[in-house]
Amino acid sequence: MTDSTPAVFLVDALPEGERAELEGTEARHAVTVRRARPGEVITLTDGEGHSADCVIEAVHPGKQPRLGLTVGKRRYEPEPALRVTIVQALAKGDRGELAVELATEAGADDIVPWRAARSVARWDEGARGAKALAKWRDTAKAAAKQARRARFPSVSEPATTAHIAERVAEADLALVLDAAGTPITSLDLPARGRILLIVGPEGGITREEHDALAEAGATSVRLGLTVLRTSTAATVALGALGALTARWQ
Repeated sequence: MTDSTPAVFLVDALPEGERAELEGTEARHAVTVRRARPGEVITLTDGEGHSADCVIEAVHPGKQPRLGLTVGKRRYEPEPALRVTIVQALAKGDRGELAVELATEAGADDIVPWRAARSVARWDEGARGAKALAKWRDTAKAAAKQARRARFPSVSEPATTAHIAERVAEADLALVLDAAGTPITSLDLPARGRILLIVGPEGGITREEHDALAEAGATSVRLGLTVLRTSTAATVALGALGALTARWQ
């Protein structure tokens, strides 16, 4: 796709006045990576629906780069009436991060890492697990900026199957992706509320996990005639939900 829209930069809060400065990591990225120039338009967002288009008035390089901005049009994107939470099983290598990246670009509202029984990757408690979770969160942030999202998805702490079953019981609709499930096109999908979409690991979901999720209220669904990888399944499902509901309208 042609890169014709302003680049997005994440801030803690939008500036209140007509003048502002972009500092810190985002300013460094703008100056050293994107080679920002005076006169260019960028978009600031807080990742919670608020955004503003800004014109770069001055570029200050150095050890602590910053941009002088004139704040223009402001916008607010409300929360979607129908939210989709992706429960993504931990995957080996960089496949988990790829799954997060693609799901974020496809519009996931929340992402829950799942310690599934057949997940090859294991996020131990402590520094290693925290590092892995930080990678998922950084990936989601970068993908949201690339997709020009005003609302960034949350990436929660990793969950066990028991915790996922609790989320299933709380959701308006919970779906487990399964090649032997009901076609997703045959479902009566809600117009509002929360959908929980569960993606298993490369080795598949165990019978015990299937039973626990089904007992909590989850429905097994399939997306088509082919088997998708754990890194791409959520993205395809989000596309189907976008077309089958009002999420894309």
